[in-house]
Amino acid sequence: MIKVIFEILIVCAENAFLQVGVFVGAVLLLFGLINYKRQGKFVQSLENSKRWQPVFGSLLGLSPGCGGAIFVMPLYLKGTVTFGTVVATLIATMGDSAFVLISTFPKKYLLVSLISIIVAIITGYVVDKLNIDKKFTHRKKVLLNKLEKKKIQHETLEKGLITKGYHQNCMYHIGHKEGDNIDILLHHHQKQESKWAHTFTHKYAYKVFWVLASIGLILGMLLLFQINVNTSLKIPHLGFIIGIAGTLFSAVYMIINKKLVKNDTHEEEESKIFSLKETLIHSAEDTAFVNTWVFVAYIIYEIAVYTVGGEPVVREWMTSAGVISVIIGAAIGLIPGCGPQIIFVSLYSQGMLPFAALLANALSQDGDALFPLLAIDKKSSLIATIITTIPALLVGLAVYYLFNG
Repeated sequence: MIKVIFEILIVCAENAFLQVGVFVGAVLLLFGLINYKRQGKFVQSLENSKRWQPVFGSLLGLSPGCGGAIFVMPLYLKGTVTFGTVVATLIATMGDSAFVLISTFPKKYLLVSLISIIVAIITGYVVDKLNIDKKFTHRKKVLLNKLEKKKIQHETLEKGLITKGYHQNCMYHIGHKEGDNIDILLHHHQKQESKWAHTFTHKYAYKVFWVLASIGLILGMLLLFQINVNTSLKIPHLGFIIGIAGTLFSAVYMIINKKLVKNDTHEEEESKIFSLKETLIHSAEDTAFVNTWVFVAYIIYEIAVYTVGGEPVVREWMTSAGVISVIIGAAIGLIPGCGPQIIFVSLYSQGMLPFAALLANALSQDGDALFPLLAIDKKSSLIATIITTIPALLVGLAVYYLFNG
């Protein structure tokens, strides 16, 4: 039994990195470079166009990863975007699980994106029309008044952070200014990483990771052409070596960064936009995060297959789950962060879930974007995530009964 589990771990580690992780890294880095110094301008357009805010918010949420959606949340506290815009952004975003779907089923990703943006825009305008956040107005004023009193604390803290080498891009922000209420709320209550961890992530780790990912991408491309990368190349077991090393390094990378469920933060997204080096660093961290959760998903799948007696049994069980899987997908979307969502999308890529369940999860999940909203106002974040689950269930069930019923 132990030997079987060990073999499953080894195979899953190799496959997670070479079949998914390296392609996620390539796509994620591509989008990171595209977003470099561009998303800030898009956020400005969002602030300046009240009438079209749910549309712009949906487009920001639709961008793979959590960056675009993360930038929208603090604007709600400022009062420059509507609550409907927040909801539309959260519905449109798939977080980091989008990269998994892009690298495995790009056509399905486009279909999910098309449905998501339509549902997001409609829901956003409905929420604004109903004026659902009317009761939050007083709460936001109270919160802003409390934050005003913390500006003196902020000045002292800022000096300490700069001295230690943290908060390096503190003078550049998206959607707010240095030293204002939102800056204090989002950037100055986070646990700082230790000095050695900062040195590891910002000087060495990302370089090692991109070397492994580059070699792995070549091997992954060879696998697409049905070439055995362990027996057909001059270096024996090269695929095994790079695959295991890539997944192991990803797990270590994630643990050192202390990112188990939550991946992106507002501060890191800002730093990526204003620094090419930070784009490389955080894109490596993001890829490691996604790859580790894909590895976990592969283990769950393989152990399930082994336990119940083969893939046909697993597929039959998931098929019999039927409409329940759609409800589960929407329910998992209520969980903040990207980790559980990545597992869900990875299981879909293994054929364990119907498309309707994937769609329900995609519409319901908020990725890491919910965390800054939680920091701003827990009640409004709870209302927002519940609202996003309603169209997720309705659309997911409709698709299921239309195409699976």
